[in-house]
Amino acid sequence: MEFPDLGEHCSERTCKQLDFLPLKCDACGEIFCKDHIAYSRHRCSSAYKKDVQVPVCPLCDIPIPVKKGETADVVVGAHMDKGCRPDSARQKEKIFTNKCFRPGCRKKEMMKLVCDQCRRNFCLQHRHPLDHECPGQSRSVSKAGCAAQMRLLESRQKSSNGQLQHNRCSAKS
Repeated sequence: MEFPDLGEHCSERTCKQLDFLPLKCDACGEIFCKDHIAYSRHRCSSAYKKDVQVPVCPLCDIPIPVKKGETADVVVGAHMDKGCRPDSARQKEKIFTNKCFRPGCRKKEMMKLVCDQCRRNFCLQHRHPLDHECPGQSRSVSKAGCAAQMRLLESRQKSSNGQLQHNRCSAKS
């Protein structure tokens, strides 16, 4: 052995594994390997000090304090009998309230997506002016923007006789 003082043995009676990265239990202070560090795995006698769970009332979603020696079910039952008031407004709060303004679209979003030109609210799919056929201010478009609009129209719209519709861009030079 080159390093006889390196590492420590697991405190679990059935394990005693030499571990080079030992872990110290924060409740009882003994040294354990990675397999026995959990309170339940080494039957920690001091686990009650650290493993504390606070019950929550199922009706009003308020944490209920439990003193030592009391049963959580009894304390929550007493709370429900005494002064528990279920708040119906908190139970069913709507998140998706911003409806898309485009006709035929029924999508709703969590946050408002307002068009800069027409000042209407749209969903993610229709948020850009070209996607919702914006009646707002028409701005002059660069040559690259005009080409992008043409490609978009070519992929989306075809006239009844199969010819492509023409787009008139007021292009910047």
